[in-house]
Amino acid sequence: MKLYLLSLYRNVIAGTRLALFMPVRPYDYRASPLDFTLLMAFNFLVWVAVAAFRTGVSGDFNETAIPIYLGSIPLALVTAMLVAWIYADGERLLLIATALTASDAVFELIALVVPPAILLAWLWLIAVRAVIVCGGRRRPQVLKGVLAVTAMFAIGYFAFPRTDVWLEPEEEAQAAPLAEERIFHLQGQLIERALAAIASGRAGRRELYFVGFAPDASEEVFVKEMRFVREEFDQRFATAGRSIALVSSQDALEEFPIASATNLSRALARVGERMNADEDTLFLFLSAHGYRDHRLSAVQPPLELAPLTPTALARMLQDAGIKWRVIVVSACYSGGFIEPLRDDNTIVITASSADRSSFGCESGRDFTYFGEAYFRDALAGTRSFTRAFELAKGIVSEREAKEKLEPSLPQMWVGPAIAERLKNAPDQPDEK
Repeated sequence: MKLYLLSLYRNVIAGTRLALFMPVRPYDYRASPLDFTLLMAFNFLVWVAVAAFRTGVSGDFNETAIPIYLGSIPLALVTAMLVAWIYADGERLLLIATALTASDAVFELIALVVPPAILLAWLWLIAVRAVIVCGGRRRPQVLKGVLAVTAMFAIGYFAFPRTDVWLEPEEEAQAAPLAEERIFHLQGQLIERALAAIASGRAGRRELYFVGFAPDASEEVFVKEMRFVREEFDQRFATAGRSIALVSSQDALEEFPIASATNLSRALARVGERMNADEDTLFLFLSAHGYRDHRLSAVQPPLELAPLTPTALARMLQDAGIKWRVIVVSACYSGGFIEPLRDDNTIVITASSADRSSFGCESGRDFTYFGEAYFRDALAGTRSFTRAFELAKGIVSEREAKEKLEPSLPQMWVGPAIAERLKNAPDQPDEK
């Protein structure tokens, strides 16, 4: 047994030297049926150990990986047999098979730090080197041997099923908060109270109404951002009593009505009823993940909510009869909202162009990049919504350049009628 363990050690060392392009000779390998069997068993154990390491040793062994691994052994032996036949030296069959597999363990470790594409090319080069070391450089044998090895890789890559030998632990199933009966029925009360609380506009005063819509519960950054923005508008822009925020969240279901398209339609309709159409202005803020087809993500487990599209939003605003509008959309690809929403009476501000991503939607943040630049930083120094956009655009551009990100290219459309309205007045209505 000690002799065979020593032989295993020699094979692993020879395989490591081969993988690292160090000098190696055919007699550095130990080739016998038992030596090859021990090598394959060792490689399997390393495969399992490295896979377990990737998951923090907290998952489960995938038993279906065993037949897949066992299937790779005949593939290596058939390839070795074909190469031995090409070189007209049948006695080297086990030597070639051993050389083709002796580097597997070291490549399992290398795979932890090397990208898959580079790893695959590296593996192919080492398999070719194994053929040359064991068979020599005679032509055309070496070229035929390379073809045999290439065929082995093609079969292994395309014909063998992909599998994870160590499965990551399944997350414990947690009931969505909205599935709780009390929280579910509370939603109807929240939206009714929020709609009833919207005050009527006062004749002769230009007043601002605020509607916030954050329909994605998958990231808490959206609810944090919406909470800040609504408070900012209630305090600095006098929207208290004329504001409503719709938010999908796992932790704020008792604070806000959920951000469904139905609730948004109801909120806009109520605002349209309460505001003075010719005098008052709506500030509508939307924050979520955005898709390339310009939909906004809608996530609130266990509900299946319809994503909001620009055309659906335009129809809601038209049906609500809201004339003067300032709309800010903070999402990837949000520039796609401009064309469906643009009209003479509307300002549309977006965090990105129609074909670019915006940034800052990850967990642990309080703002998206654009939300932070526009609402926290720019509006702190101006009460002009258009001036704030110019300031925020510069802040975002500078940050993206510093972090070497593809520019998001925030956009703004200002309709001619609202632009004329702003010539002799600030962007927003009276403070009091």
